[in-house]
Amino acid sequence: MKDVSEQKKKSAPEAKGATAVRKFHTHSIPLDMEDIARDWEKPVVDAGIAAKASVIVRVGMLDLGAGTGSFRVREMMHRIAYPLGVHVRADVNLTDIEATCTDGRNRITEVVDLPSTGVNTERIWLLEHFADWFSVNLGKGSMYHVDSQLSDGVVKHLDERDASQYSADLAKRLRERAKVEAEAANGSVDEALDLASKTKVLVTSVAKSLDDDNEEAHRLLADSAEVTPVEDKAAEEKAYDDAEVFTGDSNESVESANAANGATAESPAASSTKRKNRVPKEYAEHFNERSDEEKAKGGITVRQAHERLDLIERRKPLYKPWFSGLASALACAAFVFLLGGGPYDMIGAFVGAGLGQWMRRRLFAYHLNQFFVTFVCVAAAALACTGTLRLIGIFDPVALSHDTAYIGAMLFVIPGFPLITGGLDMAKIDFPSGIQRVAYVLCIILMATLAGWAVAVMVHLHPEGFEPLGLDPWVNGLLRFVAAFVGVWGFSVLFNSPQRMCLTAALIGAITDTLRLELQDFNVAPEMATFIGAFLAGILASAWRSSVRRGWLPPHLGYPRICLTVPSIVIMVPGLYMYRAMWYLGSFQTMNALDWAFRAFMVIICLPIGLAMARVVTDKSWRYDI
Repeated sequence: MKDVSEQKKKSAPEAKGATAVRKFHTHSIPLDMEDIARDWEKPVVDAGIAAKASVIVRVGMLDLGAGTGSFRVREMMHRIAYPLGVHVRADVNLTDIEATCTDGRNRITEVVDLPSTGVNTERIWLLEHFADWFSVNLGKGSMYHVDSQLSDGVVKHLDERDASQYSADLAKRLRERAKVEAEAANGSVDEALDLASKTKVLVTSVAKSLDDDNEEAHRLLADSAEVTPVEDKAAEEKAYDDAEVFTGDSNESVESANAANGATAESPAASSTKRKNRVPKEYAEHFNERSDEEKAKGGITVRQAHERLDLIERRKPLYKPWFSGLASALACAAFVFLLGGGPYDMIGAFVGAGLGQWMRRRLFAYHLNQFFVTFVCVAAAALACTGTLRLIGIFDPVALSHDTAYIGAMLFVIPGFPLITGGLDMAKIDFPSGIQRVAYVLCIILMATLAGWAVAVMVHLHPEGFEPLGLDPWVNGLLRFVAAFVGVWGFSVLFNSPQRMCLTAALIGAITDTLRLELQDFNVAPEMATFIGAFLAGILASAWRSSVRRGWLPPHLGYPRICLTVPSIVIMVPGLYMYRAMWYLGSFQTMNALDWAFRAFMVIICLPIGLAMARVVTDKSWRYDI
């Protein structure tokens, strides 16, 4: 009876917290849920080690489930642990994490495993924003994005359907606000007010950029309710919402902004007190800056951290199955052209790959086994491609001779992401994770090639390669650039990348893959050409990220390198070589099978090596073993 009474006394927030956290760990050895429930409403820095570990490991679990490599998962967990004062030692594999966390007084080990693996580049990108939001709100600096206000706004609005579009809109408003503040600091207040009215920036932002002793600032703040350029209630709520986002930066950035605007330097606490005494109540709450110590004490609670991660985990795919199928169709048709195929080959691949990817998305919605789904969808894609060409052959018998096209229709299942991340893991001397990823890749390829071989046997196909198109070299080069752009864009859509990320990766891929193919035309070995293409992709992705950090490109275009490099080089994976090797093996032509298998192997290993070399050149953490 005593136990029952104690259970009834448990507060509603604690019960809710225990239920929520237990749900997060359905595939784990459970932690002490009572400890987490007790700390559910506490600031995360004041919580116990169990609550801290639940946030750290959950971030790692979400990153791992998005398909990234073990080295990035560990890096992300360390970034979350650092502002909490926690040390983490983690073993990360393909679908499981074993992490030991300690704060110097207590230690806890958590083991989690995922039911499956997949790729979701949008989640990888959002977790980068989450890590910055988490760090800044706990009194530390931004580690990834230069403008922490952008991360703050994105994380506060994870309920937006298109987070990339919201990020772009927010970056635009931040630039407009900066212009208004600069005008107020360097010019007349009237000009600043006129600019604020045109750009829909809160007038209080103008006042904030002025000196605390400026009479215009006092007048502006006192009259702000009358002159704020907001015409209706919805716009007013949006304006105040923007103001909340704008105040989410660290004190270091606030002080640097004040210095840039010529404001007098004073302590954040003193500035906060002065503003609180003079600013109307409805505005004061948006502009009360807190010190680092205050942020650390009253920052993010355990509940708030898990709620943000909840929104990231539960985000629906950006694209419907039909759109994903269309992207797959375009990508594989472009892939076939890059391999040397003609119009009929591209049409067959378009139909087969579109149907196969649509089926795969529909079947995955029922959580069916990945290998079973791969076999079924590849077989359906090959049959659809062959059937399309046979139908065209009724009107033009030439289409009947395009037997190799069915291989192009199967390329949408190429596991490029785990293949590349597995190689990168091994480059970081993380062999358990790298070997597991490569084994997973081989299983997917085996199922896909077996399905393709089975269809070829049933309908008597004889893939002998594509006939030369005989195009002018300049025309061929231009068409290769367009096809590579479309192909990388399509594969990026399959990885659930936002459209801006898709286009960025497509631009990098168009440059690098066109260069690779042109080098092969000049008798450069395919392996060397592939290495050069992958290396250049890594360099371009690093240059893109550096340009964003230096302010040469808008901040909302700051994407993780892996979200740009892997989609841009996945089109270089020699799928044709692998499928021909399996076809010859099924026909017991072992020498031909070994020949094509070794060709595929040599090209494949050059992809992660090229990316790893680019990281060594551009990243100190890869250059040295520390």
